[in-house]
Amino acid sequence: MNPKIPSPDKELTYSSYLKVKDLLSLQKPLSNPVAHDELLFIVIHQVYELWFKLVLFELSSLVSFLEKDELIKSFHSLKRVSEIFKVLVQQLDILETMTPTDFNKFRSNLNPASGFQSLQFRELEIISGANLSDYQKFAPLEPEWMGKLQELNNKGNLSQSFKNLLLKRKVVEDLSPEKLQAGLLEIYQNPKHQDLQALCEALLSYDEQLSLWRFRHVQMVERMIGMKKGTGGSLGVSYLTQTLTKRYFPELWELRTHLSNY
Repeated sequence: MNPKIPSPDKELTYSSYLKVKDLLSLQKPLSNPVAHDELLFIVIHQVYELWFKLVLFELSSLVSFLEKDELIKSFHSLKRVSEIFKVLVQQLDILETMTPTDFNKFRSNLNPASGFQSLQFRELEIISGANLSDYQKFAPLEPEWMGKLQELNNKGNLSQSFKNLLLKRKVVEDLSPEKLQAGLLEIYQNPKHQDLQALCEALLSYDEQLSLWRFRHVQMVERMIGMKKGTGGSLGVSYLTQTLTKRYFPELWELRTHLSNY
């Protein structure tokens, strides 16, 4: 009787599906002897990149949904992204269990790497509606950035897709500041546009949550390094503070001022 020949393909398991072995092999501290909190630092930032990957996937889908006027799907993606950003903020609380003294035990090993080199976060900003020209200053850090950001920029962004939807719905005739403001006022004053008003509020919440994450991130960095320069030679807190004014839906924020007159 011939022995049973095993299948060349192993049975799928939790670990093989999630590539757990590969995943857990990616945390490699550089300090020697290994600083206790370096593993925490690595895990938190790797998890951030995984969340950024999912956010980019959802925002890319959202751009497509808005172009097709599929608002139910749009609300679903915005809700998911909203919940992810709550987690992103909470992760900073975990990181802040590390003291500045503990961070300084391995900080020098990070040079010249810097959080400024997170391509995925730059992609997140571009797909939200950031101006591509603002990123030329980062080209020396990661030369291949601009090609990738340009390619993403060519696919459209959340801000533009929202405005295209207003054109498609004939809420605005064109995208001049005056017509856009008038159209947004119409959305908030006319009950027949309740779905668009809900979309405006969801997009404003996304903009707000992104700002809240920036603010908490600035606080965390200042708590760890004060006003020192970043590991990659960046300006650190002084630069990060400048980013707090970034908004991807300024028209929706400005609208609040005009609504007070009604």
